[in-house]
Amino acid sequence: MNIALPKFIITSDGYLRLGMVGQHKDLLIGNDNCIGGGYYQFDWTRNRLTLDRASYDYGRPRWHLIERLKVPAAYRGLRIVYCYEDGFHDDFCVNDELQIEYYEP
Repeated sequence: MNIALPKFIITSDGYLRLGMVGQHKDLLIGNDNCIGGGYYQFDWTRNRLTLDRASYDYGRPRWHLIERLKVPAAYRGLRIVYCYEDGFHDDFCVNDELQIEYYEP
């Protein structure tokens, strides 16, 4: 039995997909290739989408493989931050490091 949790993936085409799913693969569509994922939470008081941890199957997001992140338009205006929480890496502010393109799913 898979318990639905707030998970995200990044596809090789640069799409950010979020959803309450049992497994990260449940967020894939068609022939998508996943380049990492993890978990998410919204912090509405700070206007922030926090991404963290890693997908068991796909590992941490490999941000260096994309230049543009395609984000659902519903999340326009949110600061997107990936927190490594490993004591070695600084938080990765997606808005500062990648071009963001908003789209209507």
